[in-house]
Amino acid sequence: MKNTNQLISLDSIAKRRYQLNKTNMTILAGWAGVNIVQSSISSANATGSDKAFFKMNTYWNVVNLAIAGVGLYSVKKAVNKKLSLMQNVNEQQKLEKILLLNSGLDVGYVFAGLYMQERGQHINNTQTEGFGKSVLLQGSFLLVFDVVQYYLHHANGKHLNGWLQKVDIGASQNGVGVVYRL
Repeated sequence: MKNTNQLISLDSIAKRRYQLNKTNMTILAGWAGVNIVQSSISSANATGSDKAFFKMNTYWNVVNLAIAGVGLYSVKKAVNKKLSLMQNVNEQQKLEKILLLNSGLDVGYVFAGLYMQERGQHINNTQTEGFGKSVLLQGSFLLVFDVVQYYLHHANGKHLNGWLQKVDIGASQNGVGVVYRL
């Protein structure tokens, strides 16, 4: 167990953030790939709302695969950058805000999927019903995925607090001063 007075290096915090992003984007790519293959095959043999379900799964996961690809590319570009304390804090806060926003969108997907599924049943429209089932499934997965990501990244970001507690910024006789306590 680490001594609580010992600071984890800024590079280690950034490296952990990149590793989490790489792992998470790999999971998303895997989910997308499995869904695309399985749903494409299943769609060929399905009818009614099941056919629409598998088609929407395929469409949805083509987008997920693109997002995962962009995410993995971004990690590859960023992994060797050295970040200052403030750059680390900014990157951490930006990522956490994005994950919270995504989680809110995911809740919207879940409710939209429930509505579409119910509406499709009510008006006897198998495509709307099947699309609703798919949006419900995909939104639920993404909600769990984004909430888990948020908590993992937030735990990593807490290490920045030790660094921030050592820095004071304030007015001095000559303007603005920064003090770093060793």
